Amino acid sequence: MMQRKIKLYQRVTLTCDLPEHGLHKGDVAVVVECLPATPATGGEEGYALEIFNAVGETIAVVMVPASAVKPLTEDEILQARPLSPAR
Repeated sequence: MMQRKIKLYQRVTLTCDLPEHGLHKGDVAVVVECLPATPATGGEEGYALEIFNAVGETIAVVMVPASAVKPLTEDEILQARPLSPAR
């Protein structure tokens, strides 16, 4: 199944943990740049994501492959959790 193209500034959710940034599967982010596929990423396109805390402050900007995110859907609800420290 081909993943639907995600647009700039669209909100997405992580499909995997990013422990080096203290982020978990299901955390919400905003796409701030679409990245082309490169040999270093195995030919997969990617995204630069900005992650905000619950009050809207930027806590991280990360680059991930396209398979690490999916668009939010109308049958999902946001939830707050404490920020895990990066290890």
